[in-house]
Amino acid sequence: MRNCLPPPGRKGLPDPLRAEGAVKRAATSGGTVYGYARVSTDGQSLDAQFAQLAAEGAQRIFQEKASGARGDREQLRRLLAALGPGDLVLVTRLDRLARSTRDLLNTLGAIAERGASFRSLGDPWADTTTPHGRLMLTVLAGLAEFERELIRARTSEGRERAKARGVKLGRRFKLTAHQRQEALARREAGETLTAIARSYNVSHSTISRLRP
Repeated sequence: MRNCLPPPGRKGLPDPLRAEGAVKRAATSGGTVYGYARVSTDGQSLDAQFAQLAAEGAQRIFQEKASGARGDREQLRRLLAALGPGDLVLVTRLDRLARSTRDLLNTLGAIAERGASFRSLGDPWADTTTPHGRLMLTVLAGLAEFERELIRARTSEGRERAKARGVKLGRRFKLTAHQRQEALARREAGETLTAIARSYNVSHSTISRLRP
């Protein structure tokens, strides 16, 4: 992880005076500006994200090469642990931080719990340092909750309709009723569980759990 601004003169990196001014502006808020950069594979480069974050005054940038779908991203976890009141987290785009609305809201909640703010450079509305940005994210959270309620309601209604039609819910039996009775008779006759299970292509524990 790179913990400071990149050296001046490197190709594609920001003007050091601009970056210095951004750091000074961040310092007046009493916190540290953190950046988070992520790519999904080792073959992708983090340089473009690093340059953008540094140009916006990121004093410390956590970098990750991992899928956004992973919930155990080490550098993101370290970033969240480092946050304190007044700090700011920057990303170049929202999809660098999360791959789903729920994951995004959970991460933003963790940032807020530590008294820090969040801003996405590529998504101007996602900025908890402004009243408008906080409102937009509150609306997003409300929509996500509404969507979850709709899914729960549809799932519950579907279950009730299935029960009304006589559909049995839950996992399907691996053996038919006839096979279960046959396996029980073979087990009572002293045949080994392994031999019985092999003949039905199931595990021996499936045979051992059978009840008359």
